[in-house]
Amino acid sequence: MNIPISKQIIDTALHRNGIHDIAKASIRQIVKLVNELETETGVEFVKMEMGVPGLSPASIGVDAEIQALKNGVASIYPNIEGIPELKTEMARFVQSFLNVTVSPQSCVPTVGSMQGAFACFLTACRSNAAKTKLLFIDPGFPVQKQQLQILGLAFESFDVYNYRGAALRQKLEEYCSSGTISTILYSSPNNPTWICFTDEELQIIADIASKYDIIVIEDLAYFGMDFRTDYGIPGQPPYQPTVAQYTKNYILLISASKAFSYAGQRIAALIVSDELAKRTYPDLLRYFSSAEFGKALIFGALYGLSSGTAHSVQYAFAALLREANNGTYNFVKDVQEYGRRAKAMKELFVKYGFSIVYDTDIDKPIADGFYFTISYKHLKGSELVYELLQYGISAITLDITGSERTQGLRACTSQIGNKQLNYLQERLPLFNTNH
Repeated sequence: MNIPISKQIIDTALHRNGIHDIAKASIRQIVKLVNELETETGVEFVKMEMGVPGLSPASIGVDAEIQALKNGVASIYPNIEGIPELKTEMARFVQSFLNVTVSPQSCVPTVGSMQGAFACFLTACRSNAAKTKLLFIDPGFPVQKQQLQILGLAFESFDVYNYRGAALRQKLEEYCSSGTISTILYSSPNNPTWICFTDEELQIIADIASKYDIIVIEDLAYFGMDFRTDYGIPGQPPYQPTVAQYTKNYILLISASKAFSYAGQRIAALIVSDELAKRTYPDLLRYFSSAEFGKALIFGALYGLSSGTAHSVQYAFAALLREANNGTYNFVKDVQEYGRRAKAMKELFVKYGFSIVYDTDIDKPIADGFYFTISYKHLKGSELVYELLQYGISAITLDITGSERTQGLRACTSQIGNKQLNYLQERLPLFNTNH
């Protein structure tokens, strides 16, 4: 099997790719490294480093997009605010699956949640000249910090694992009472740990946001994917937990990439509360022609970034949301496969000497979903990711996610089919024996 792969081959590839500290390597750097190692060695890797959706998109979206292209939309610039039918279905979706009311005017398509976050940083983080920092409730998606660095914006962060439940309030007070925090950002379910905030915790975040006039950006990239609870029935509880139940200072990022397996076409919903969209921030005039938050966000930030989201994919997303809202397409059921993969993968890793790093969600075992975290005995995360490369297994370290548990790695389930599970069954015992 050419395993273990020699350290010399890996070291040469690391040097060729300019990776001096593998613990700090970005996701895309690891992807490129692994692709080169596969080509050079002939070893097919078990790829756990990147959250590439591993399921086929529903034909609902594909057919709608094809029809839109046949109708000639490729030659027409889309409205910067989004096509009307998509905005309507976005608002319906928020009502149906979050039990939150928002007008279609406050719902805007973006080129994936990556662009949505970038636009939010351009506006929310500049809405008050006295508030110069964003607060990450970590661990989190590494690229969002990279976006802030590109923009020259400051941020604070803390690992939330030891501050769950009521303890979260004091920790947030510690940062927000300074008066320098403009924005709070987190994901739930969480990338990379898969922890999910409770209603109590969301209420605490909302309380702090209201007390200190802070905008909350809730990243719902993995909408409905806490499979311990069925959030897939429109208009019926239980609803996907959200901070929007408790505050009007919110922005929601709802991606089509994972929950709808439509990552390649790059589309997401950016939902701003009606109250926040209409609010004026005089300091926005430093950068935009309007002090009204919604106008600055759409006609300032989004317009400057891409002049709109690709026309045809808006019809695809509208069709997917419409069928979900109508109850004729259960998108949550479609992605439950990730939970089954996570369960099988965890069992193999634990069987062969690994531990789950973020193992509990307050008082419950962590859910099985898109991500989980692993460690191995005494090895640091940088050492573990390097050692696993020799066995044709790739992941990223928790170092770049804001985690304090730097002995761990993030493992993604999306690219792991039966063949890759068989590879793990072959390679993990050998790894364990050799270590």
